[in-house]
Amino acid sequence: MAGSVGEGRTSGPHGVAERLLARWSRRLLGGPGRAPAVLLLASVLALNSADTGTLGAAAAQLEASLGISHARLGLLATASSGVGAFASVPLGVLADRSNRVRLLVITVALWSAAMVAGGLAPGYWWLLGSRLLLGAAVAAAGPVVVSLTGDLIPPGDRAGVLGWILTGEIVGAGVGLLVGGELAAALSWRAAFLLLAIASGVLAVAVWRLLPEPARGGAGQLPTERGASESGHRPDDSRQPVDRAQAAIADRGVAPARGRVVGEDPNHWSLGRSAVYLLSIPTNRLLIVASALGYFFFAGMRTFIVVFAVRHFGIPQTALGALVPVIGVAALAGAVLAGRFTDRALARGHTGVRILVPAFGYVAAALLFVPGVWLTSALAALPLIALGAGALAAANPPLDAARLDIVPGRLWGRAESLRTVLRLVAEAVAPAIFGWLADQLGGPGGRSSGTGLRDAFLIMLVPLVANGLILVAGRRGYPVDVATAAASDQRRTG
Repeated sequence: MAGSVGEGRTSGPHGVAERLLARWSRRLLGGPGRAPAVLLLASVLALNSADTGTLGAAAAQLEASLGISHARLGLLATASSGVGAFASVPLGVLADRSNRVRLLVITVALWSAAMVAGGLAPGYWWLLGSRLLLGAAVAAAGPVVVSLTGDLIPPGDRAGVLGWILTGEIVGAGVGLLVGGELAAALSWRAAFLLLAIASGVLAVAVWRLLPEPARGGAGQLPTERGASESGHRPDDSRQPVDRAQAAIADRGVAPARGRVVGEDPNHWSLGRSAVYLLSIPTNRLLIVASALGYFFFAGMRTFIVVFAVRHFGIPQTALGALVPVIGVAALAGAVLAGRFTDRALARGHTGVRILVPAFGYVAAALLFVPGVWLTSALAALPLIALGAGALAAANPPLDAARLDIVPGRLWGRAESLRTVLRLVAEAVAPAIFGWLADQLGGPGGRSSGTGLRDAFLIMLVPLVANGLILVAGRRGYPVDVATAAASDQRRTG
């Protein structure tokens, strides 16, 4: 009788869908028990991108409604990122010492309040003030998401799973550009902001109810099999993926840098001592700079891409709804495939792949964006821009996995906050610099035709090429830093 009930439960359409979902999640994420956490963490990252994407999509309405220039529009994005840069350091400490899920819930709730304030803003300065509150809330997201990922996902699967988590940034930016742009054009930019506020409130409740708080240093605590998820027990350690980066480097006999092996609990360290240690890791310094330069370009492009496309290609804003999904799908594919590729290459002993894949992605993106931005035909430029977006997105999952490889687990939150400082500074200045440069290069005629923004985009591609060179130069120090982080974690848990 029990068997017939079980068969009936899985033989109908719902049973087929459940089996397909379990097979998909096991193949792509390592197990169905990971899917809710991955979805929630991706949604947190999506909120920030959706906000800035909406800001860019509603750029024309904001400039017309508030009577502001490109530079003052860029300042709205600059304000939130600038405040976030200051707030991220103490919030990174909290991510290492407090309940991360609770901190994330508070963060998302503050986002919701900031978006309500922005949607009700009677003028520019009120809106600018709401962006300051938003920036303070956003600062906690990066350190918390990275720290939770490190403790929930086994090291050998991190790049692949991070590829899915980081798709939240891409999906959020696409939703902001599409939905936010459509609402801004059909109703007003206020309606777009208020919709984001509602989504933020719903997400805060979902994170509180569904996201587990893992123990520190317990990498891979989400179950990889259905039975483990349902029973509440972790699967046997022999079934957990190994730390492929550490295993591959150990096989090569790479010795740690003894002077940097951490033998005590770094939670007792001061903020200054933590920062000095993290900056003493050579690969970490290079990854921080590379990440900041990549987000610098992305932030500027995200803010002005809609205005640029409308003026440069001469297409109505409503027609962008057919073009943005193509770019979004390419970016999603780049992030997911790069993560899976690097994990598999590590399993074959290619220790430098988490450094070289991002290097290739940055250079390829720059080479593809040059003709994509220069061409005036949207149909000719779209494939190049889409491929460039895919190459740019491909850099992030391996980079994030590499940062977890080279930093002791007890310092993940502070390491991410340190990176977040420079990243948010880059994101803060990028829109203002892009807008100012476009105004200077274009003049009155260039503003209406989009040539000022075109030239600004082309100039700002130089940092992407520099990123590739920086990463190639840093690949040799990566094995030593991985071995050092592994020795620190072993001494701490030994």
